[in-house]
Amino acid sequence: MELKGLEIKPLDWNGAVPYSLLLEADPSREKVDSNLQKGDCYVAVIEERTVGVAVLVPINENETELVNLAVSEEFRGKGIAKKLIFFCLDVCKNKQIAEVFVGTGNSSLSQLGLYQKCGFRMDHILKDYFIEHYQDEIVENGIQCRDMIVLKQSIKMPVPTAFRRWEQV
Repeated sequence: MELKGLEIKPLDWNGAVPYSLLLEADPSREKVDSNLQKGDCYVAVIEERTVGVAVLVPINENETELVNLAVSEEFRGKGIAKKLIFFCLDVCKNKQIAEVFVGTGNSSLSQLGLYQKCGFRMDHILKDYFIEHYQDEIVENGIQCRDMIVLKQSIKMPVPTAFRRWEQV
């Protein structure tokens, strides 16, 4: 489905920060603010309205984490989250980041499916992460959110020209 006028771009820091969306992805204002300070925020915009958000936070020079991915409720199911994910993966590829991680709760069933559809593979589990790091209990899909499922995608870098001898005739 093509969304008319959808644009994904870096957040304009002179405008309003889309906290309502960011806090949907992570209910901790402290963690959201920390991610915004350390990372790069990208927004999906339709007709000057922010309908989606994603933040990339560097882990080190070769690894980045995708955090705070959220789409406005009325725009869910239209492919915006996928477009944000692929946009972020392109940003990482252009920065020559080798691996991108994303973490989500054990109770976040649709998010787990989305990340896998976008090429992420399960990497490890941080047991009791949401119990230890969040004051309030989180429940999704009737399941208590306890563990963080960490998924990873390795970015395939283009082969340097010097190694493309097989392409020469």
